[in-house]
Amino acid sequence: MQMWRTVAEKELVTMLATSLADQDIFNAVLKQHPYLLHELPCAWNIQLSENTRSQICYGEVSDLKVIHWNAPQKLKVKNKHVDMEFFRNLFLTFIEYDGNLLRRELFYCNNEKREKYQSQLTAIDEEDPCYDFRRARVVVHRTHLYYIDYEYEPTLDGTDVTLVAHLTMDRLQMVEAICKHWEGPVSLALYISDADAQQFHYYVLNSETLSSRKNIGYHIVYKDEQFYPVNFLRNTALRNVNTPYIFLVDIDFLPMYGLYENLRKSIALNDMDIHKRALIVPAFETQQYRLNFPKTKADVLTMLDNGDLFTFRYHVWPKGHAPTDFARWRSTTTFYGISWEADFEPYVVVRRDVPEYDTRFVGFGWNKVSHIVELDAQGYEFVVLPNAFIVHMPHAPSFDIARFRSSAQYRKCLTVLKREFQKDMVKKYGNRATKYLLD
Repeated sequence: MQMWRTVAEKELVTMLATSLADQDIFNAVLKQHPYLLHELPCAWNIQLSENTRSQICYGEVSDLKVIHWNAPQKLKVKNKHVDMEFFRNLFLTFIEYDGNLLRRELFYCNNEKREKYQSQLTAIDEEDPCYDFRRARVVVHRTHLYYIDYEYEPTLDGTDVTLVAHLTMDRLQMVEAICKHWEGPVSLALYISDADAQQFHYYVLNSETLSSRKNIGYHIVYKDEQFYPVNFLRNTALRNVNTPYIFLVDIDFLPMYGLYENLRKSIALNDMDIHKRALIVPAFETQQYRLNFPKTKADVLTMLDNGDLFTFRYHVWPKGHAPTDFARWRSTTTFYGISWEADFEPYVVVRRDVPEYDTRFVGFGWNKVSHIVELDAQGYEFVVLPNAFIVHMPHAPSFDIARFRSSAQYRKCLTVLKREFQKDMVKKYGNRATKYLLD
């Protein structure tokens, strides 16, 4: 340890900084103490950079051991001494493997984790008609946090807020659209395969909008189950924010222009640092794929009157957002409080220390409702923002909502999970939570 410190301190006197970080220290130590180094033939580290003098090193090498793939652009490098096409195809084949196939043995190397997982599985009755739902809750998901570099320092005034959402590969284009409306930090959990991860990476790098944004945290949860782990994804995204507040929303909503600054001002005006409040952003929807997006509240009111916008899910699930009291919102210019009602599922701004989502709910149904129930049980005040809004953009129904609609067993299991959750709320919060049993 002392040798490393001594060499580092000596080199930094003249270097002042290290462009390659620890690699510069390694190089300095090995230069001064060459006996520590065991030199391997070049076949064990074939460099593909355009700047290498490869002909000196491996012009006659016929048995290559390791090729240095450490940057996407190296897929395009040409090297007359290496059969690049063969190794390029080998590399592309490898990165499209299902990583879960490789993970199985690695996972079980940790006996403690294996025993915990097996005990949780054993505790589930295999004859239970809702076995698959219960099993989905205990699955340990393979997760890669910050898949792309994230750089962001929160504002110093203590009001900064991160947009938190989740998505699959088919919703990726919405990230670009959201970024054109929201300049603040974003935390996204993506549920995709290993092959999708590479396509996602290339998509971001080649997007003028996304490649320039360093304040988006991309967290990949690799596909491994038949159910979409919606609340695990939400929890993954909300755990990995570095701002004091979070805006919990779904990926299919476009924020109004200027919503980021609007929310920061609203956070300050509502003394969110001392009050346990959930600020509600009224949600609307359109059936038009090409929408002249409203710039102001006045635009929203006009479009509501003209039938170009509707309150969100008004036609199929009015209870979900009815407590927002859209009639009052139309005319108010001030914040107003509302009370919790059964099946309420608004999109809210809360402090980062908010309770996490209940992961027993997977796929479609009650995943947001249950979260709002717990906020109410913990005494959160619900406050509607008078001059803020989001608009849901149309898209094809998800696979999980199709299963919910077509499978009676799916709906029965969701009801079972809902009743169990309500009873758990009573156990956790006592008499004040008995009102949830009435739903």
